[in-house]
Amino acid sequence: MDSLGFLLHGFETALTWQNLLYCLLGVSFGMFIGVLPGLGPTAGTALLLPLTFALEPVSAIIMLAGIYYGSMYGGTITSVLINTPGEAASLITCLDGHPLAKQGRAGVALGIAGIGSFIGGIISIVGLVLIGPFLANQALKFGPPEFFALVILGLSLLLGLMGKSLLKGIIGALFGLALAFIGQDQSSGIIRFAFGQTELMDGFDFISIAMGMFGLSELFLNAEQSLKGKAPAPPKVKGLLPNKEEWGPSMKAIGRGSVLGFLIGLIPGTNSVIPTILSYSMERKLSKDPSRFGKGALEGVAGPETANNSYCGGALIPLFTLGIPSSPTVAVLLGAFIMHGLTPGPTLFQKNPDLVWGIIASMFVGNAMLLILNLPLANVWARITMVPFKLLFPIIIMITIVGTYSLNNSMFDVGAMLVFGILGYLFKKAEIPLAPIILTFVLGSLMEKTLLQSLTIFKGDFLGFFTRPISGTILSIAILTLLFSIVTSIRNKRVITEDVEM
Repeated sequence: MDSLGFLLHGFETALTWQNLLYCLLGVSFGMFIGVLPGLGPTAGTALLLPLTFALEPVSAIIMLAGIYYGSMYGGTITSVLINTPGEAASLITCLDGHPLAKQGRAGVALGIAGIGSFIGGIISIVGLVLIGPFLANQALKFGPPEFFALVILGLSLLLGLMGKSLLKGIIGALFGLALAFIGQDQSSGIIRFAFGQTELMDGFDFISIAMGMFGLSELFLNAEQSLKGKAPAPPKVKGLLPNKEEWGPSMKAIGRGSVLGFLIGLIPGTNSVIPTILSYSMERKLSKDPSRFGKGALEGVAGPETANNSYCGGALIPLFTLGIPSSPTVAVLLGAFIMHGLTPGPTLFQKNPDLVWGIIASMFVGNAMLLILNLPLANVWARITMVPFKLLFPIIIMITIVGTYSLNNSMFDVGAMLVFGILGYLFKKAEIPLAPIILTFVLGSLMEKTLLQSLTIFKGDFLGFFTRPISGTILSIAILTLLFSIVTSIRNKRVITEDVEM
């Protein structure tokens, strides 16, 4: 009851015209940087941070938080329309969002993503108000072994994204894992597989790989079809809302994604990729027809998009209650708190209740603003697909090159993106799925880091993971999931073979 009273008082702060303006600026700028491939929420929040020096602390944090959750939806737009994820959280959306756009249902994909993002954001904020402090304390029980087990669980669910051939999927996953090991060894500090290139000391940048593998490879395939006189016709945009029979499955996916994203957000050290992977795999497992996924299943957009926005609210709980950043973007927000003379943690609620509850209340307002901005404008964004390919091709190339160069002001990153674009094109021609490559690259470094830390704790004993209740339980679930997926895959192949022989 105290939380509700504080929240109502927070709305008094959030609904002043100054804070409403800063909230609108934040979510609008977040949408903008999400639409531009190459920026993402971390870079966008960091870019705007110097502009908040002269603002009141509550106004500054409201605007920066608006960028954070606003950019999560902005990345959806490029993923659906041009198959180019602006940041890691939007990667999974490409799998079904872009096929929906090709079917002329770009508006529906963007519409359900907007609805899911709004619901997921609101549910996570309600969780932040009601049970945040308690759950954040539970999340403190997660150490390196638990993080490693969680990553292994995410990797075990990759089998659902392996495509037609399990062998080709494994080849892709191992390729992504090999890319993750390039750069400085996190235990010894030795530079690995850099071949004398100083640019590779920190490894390849995610944006270079994702924009090359997904964005450029798709452009190359379309260019090939165009040269053959088979250029894809611009898809028609028909409304923003799903069909009557699609509402039920989509809302169930949104509900599951809301809970999943919120819970993962509570765990410090995770990132928004993990809940999207888990959500997509969950929806695929629970679907009556898993074969629809990857071909334009609306649940494949609704669940992950909801999960990554719900993750935002959950990720703020460790920051507010413990002073622990859960992701790189939240770390930037932590820097903003410190810059304005505030110390996140348990005392923040006691010493600065007006600020904390004003920020929380502004998130309700910001999510409502995003819904109002997104649903009416989804049709406008979807009209990008109506641009003829010969005009769209150079525009996208220019955006990807500028976006990649702006990361580190490095032509090396641009060259890497072009190389990965060619590799992505060849992998698609060979029917090697790209999703396992990107996802193992994202999770590989976290897996290596937590494995080394865990083995140090256990003095080299791998069985030590099973001596801790949480890590042991998660690893057991991962092993059972892996075995179940392999058995199911083999059984399905036998059924197909028998049907062909008959």
